[in-house]
Amino acid sequence: MPKSVKWLGHSCFLITSPKGKRLVVDPWIAGNPCCPLKLEDLPKIDAVLVTHDHFDHSSNAVDIAKRFKSVVLAQPETIGRMQSEGGLPAAQAVYGMGMNTGGSAAIDGITVTMVEAHHSSQTGSPAGYVIKLEDGTTLYHAGDTGIFGGMQLLAELFPVDLAMLPIGGVFTMDSLQAAKALTLLKPKMAMPMHYKTFPVLEQSADNFVTLAKEEAPNVKVIVLEPGKEHSW
Repeated sequence: MPKSVKWLGHSCFLITSPKGKRLVVDPWIAGNPCCPLKLEDLPKIDAVLVTHDHFDHSSNAVDIAKRFKSVVLAQPETIGRMQSEGGLPAAQAVYGMGMNTGGSAAIDGITVTMVEAHHSSQTGSPAGYVIKLEDGTTLYHAGDTGIFGGMQLLAELFPVDLAMLPIGGVFTMDSLQAAKALTLLKPKMAMPMHYKTFPVLEQSADNFVTLAKEEAPNVKVIVLEPGKEHSW
């Protein structure tokens, strides 16, 4: 079956693998002004990936995990917060306690590796994820981050098919930095995220599209409306 990536607004993506496994990254659905879905609209989720504990990235992680008995990937301190504040069962935390930067976990034929990000977090530290699907397709969700030179090393370790990059500015990279990041990551495709949700953020992906064509003309930029998906 085709694999797909659906943008649910902000930094939340629903990823469907070739074998029908579903992962949700940075689940902020209830209260997200850009998300067209309600929590009850979600299909069965096999894994929940949380890049850091800010509300706009983690608010619904425990809700989804409890409903579907999903495994949750996050750093140990963030897992601890989910357990103490949300009642996340230890059995549903990856490795029973969480994982950290550089660590990998196998989920039904999918390999998820936690990588660095440059941001802030109340618990643990911010992260991104490299997700290798069953057929070898490799996705990179940068999390909330500024541009950093280590993106070039990530490209060497994990040839990226699709990169999901923040472009909103203020809290993350803006469009110029995200476009320059494409020259380091060298993905085949890129999707912008973390914009237009709040008034202070960049409101359109147009500037990113223009700059990406200048900086990395070989990268296919895919701009989704919330609720829409790209499959291939």
